[in-house]
Amino acid sequence: MSEYFEQTLWVLGAGQLGNMLQHAAYPLGVNVKPIDIDAAQAPVLAKNDVVTAEREEWPSTPVTDALAAHSNFANQAFFATIADRFKQKSLLDELELATAPWQLVETATTESDLHNKLGDRVLLKRRKGGYDGRGQHWLKKAEQSLIPDDWHNNAIAEQAINFCEEVSLIGVRDQQGKCYFYPLTLNLHQNGILTASISPLNRLKPYQETAEKMLTKLMSAVDYVGVMAMECFKVGDKLLINEIAPRVHNSGHWTQAGSNISQFESHVRCVTGLPMIVPSIRNTNFMINLIGCELDKRWLAVEGSELFWYQKSVRAGRKVGHINFSKTGVENISAALDQIEPLLPSQYSDTINWLRKELLIN
Repeated sequence: MSEYFEQTLWVLGAGQLGNMLQHAAYPLGVNVKPIDIDAAQAPVLAKNDVVTAEREEWPSTPVTDALAAHSNFANQAFFATIADRFKQKSLLDELELATAPWQLVETATTESDLHNKLGDRVLLKRRKGGYDGRGQHWLKKAEQSLIPDDWHNNAIAEQAINFCEEVSLIGVRDQQGKCYFYPLTLNLHQNGILTASISPLNRLKPYQETAEKMLTKLMSAVDYVGVMAMECFKVGDKLLINEIAPRVHNSGHWTQAGSNISQFESHVRCVTGLPMIVPSIRNTNFMINLIGCELDKRWLAVEGSELFWYQKSVRAGRKVGHINFSKTGVENISAALDQIEPLLPSQYSDTINWLRKELLIN
């Protein structure tokens, strides 16, 4: 079937992000091939193929070595920077982009050193790996908690930030250096995992320009091409960068239902050199992550629901799908939430209440 496609885009990693890139690329005439990094056989790439990744870092395997050796691996050099939180934070400081006060946990660094510099509550993050709350450790002076064994030189320490809420910006940069943005997204994290997102919200509009300037500065500095996500803490009327993701991102999944061009299509267009257009946003959009729960086909009967099931085995804390909604009017939004709530596990009651609060009063 590949002869019917104009171009092939390889995705390093065969998870849900690669599958959603494949879904978005088909109508564009681009053959997206997500590939498991542990596949038995290394792929054979053509000279004009393009490579992207759905993850920040990867081990050396026959598959990853073959992809990494290709000359058209978009943003390859930048992945090594972002995958290491020490390098990521150092770059943000170099560009004078606001982030939480931090330092490297070096060989001689003590708990007292960190508390003296960063305060009574310090969050340690492993330099590499860790997501959805993993690879983190709280250092609390009141509890006399200790730096874990083997974390020296393998972690950074951040000052605890008393933020108002968490927002993210999905940005896109094409091969000519032009940047495009989706509206800021408001996010809810529970147990360290993104559970729900909303975009757009009128009250976040005053922060849009600042966020766009921050992400433009970063993407331009590293000559980035494609989609990049910037997660921020909102502290009063300021934004502090928490994490950067050099790929399509969970907090941008709502764009599948809420925009004329999803984050996945935008990424495919840019890394393969196809023309990019300004995203046009429809309605009020919200996304619910499905975490550790079995597939319930009754979700499909909820008015306006758009289910994306990842075809993964279910286990506690694992993202196995998401549901998008793109709605107009308080009554329609309220009806959708009323319909979906009894079909979700009981732990989603707080999630639905948060969505009601944010969607029905703004």
